[in-house]
Amino acid sequence: MRSRYTAYTQKNEAYLQATWHPSTRPNEPVVSPNEKLQWLGLEVKSALRLRQRKAENEDYVEFVARFRVQGKGQRLHEVSRFLREPSPEGLRWFYVDGTFPE
Repeated sequence: MRSRYTAYTQKNEAYLQATWHPSTRPNEPVVSPNEKLQWLGLEVKSALRLRQRKAENEDYVEFVARFRVQGKGQRLHEVSRFLREPSPEGLRWFYVDGTFPE
């Protein structure tokens, strides 16, 4: 999760695409080089697998990312779902999708 946040702050499209699960990976770019967005911070609220100490192939990470658009502060609160699957580098976590808590 933290590495994907960093990729968003650096507008690293290649890393975001590589860490997105193929079943939900968008065909279009997810970051725009011209976007006037300033990332302010990331707070990871929970990671179920770490808390439960289970070696499963699915995990959820709840986070709040703060950012500013045209001087206005905003926040993204999401519960992201990740799957661990084989890759050429070995087992790897891939972002699948997310939900937005109330």
